[in-house]
Amino acid sequence: MVGRDPLEKHRAATPLEALFDLTFAASFSLAASDVASVLAAAHYRAGLVGFAFASFAICWAWINFSWFSSAYDTDDWAFRLATMVQMTGVLVLAAGLPRMFASIERSGHIDNSVMVTGYVIMRAALVFQWVRAAKDDTARRRVCLIYAATISIAQIGWVVLIALPFTSADALILGGILVVIEMTGPVFAERWAGGTPWHAHHIAERHSLFTIVALGEGVVGTVAALSAVVDRQGWTLDAMLVGIAGMGLTFGMWWLYFLVPSGEILERHRARALVWGYIQILIVTSIVATGAGLRLAAIFIDGSARITGLDVVLAVAVPVVIYLGLLHALNDYLNRATTGIAAHNGQGCRLSRWSSSKSDT
Repeated sequence: MVGRDPLEKHRAATPLEALFDLTFAASFSLAASDVASVLAAAHYRAGLVGFAFASFAICWAWINFSWFSSAYDTDDWAFRLATMVQMTGVLVLAAGLPRMFASIERSGHIDNSVMVTGYVIMRAALVFQWVRAAKDDTARRRVCLIYAATISIAQIGWVVLIALPFTSADALILGGILVVIEMTGPVFAERWAGGTPWHAHHIAERHSLFTIVALGEGVVGTVAALSAVVDRQGWTLDAMLVGIAGMGLTFGMWWLYFLVPSGEILERHRARALVWGYIQILIVTSIVATGAGLRLAAIFIDGSARITGLDVVLAVAVPVVIYLGLLHALNDYLNRATTGIAAHNGQGCRLSRWSSSKSDT
């Protein structure tokens, strides 16, 4: 485990990585379903807080595995078994989502004990991987140990958070500190300790596949809304419009995302990867939130929601607006320009005024 070649030709996602992503598809599905149910009952605070907490846990766990895999995927038996342990942790985390949403809705207190347990399982397996890399990759031992140390410190904090009787305010403060620790670990490791040999095109492909997993919630939400209309009215014009609108929205979000040639730019400007990766978390979250809004529309059409039609429209429209804003911000950041996304030119999508003459590295 001495690190993959960051310039390796034809590097692509592995079957194991694709299998790993399936567990996150299940997590997103549960999160979208739960937040839609909570919002349908007009419990807006519980829905937003719960969804934000769930989205961070899901996205951050996926990102850490994927970036490690991009740099150190040996695909040996130890790597595969550690990945299986992480997948088990994802399922435990997903199983704790309904309990977490119910606790906020019922009492305003976050009961995230099952979620945190699954999260810690995932992260402990990743610490094992970083220690393996530190042992074998002597040139980057400091980097690997920084990752292992920050992850371990954060996991100890999460265990303390669920083991001790904190008040809601104290738990929120401690949780915020732990999130900062989680997210600053890569900054220290990549910016000030030399970084890992992640592959630009591979990591861009991995994030694009994760985005497709998130877009699956748009498909599920469209099917739910379409089924609700058909059950009430049959195959009418309204049903056709709901299906076209939901599928068109999901397809349009997919189309826009893949206009950004992230792999090509990150290969030349590796220093932009951290901000790019953090924006990806928000992009995926907005996509899943759109799918949850479509699920909420299905509940509203079914007649079992306690909210207005305007609330339903906003539940879909606001995440889409956020998504578009984030894509535009990502475009501007990668290009260091204020121009928009250029059209397809027949040889691959390019951003207008793509500055590739100077490398940040």
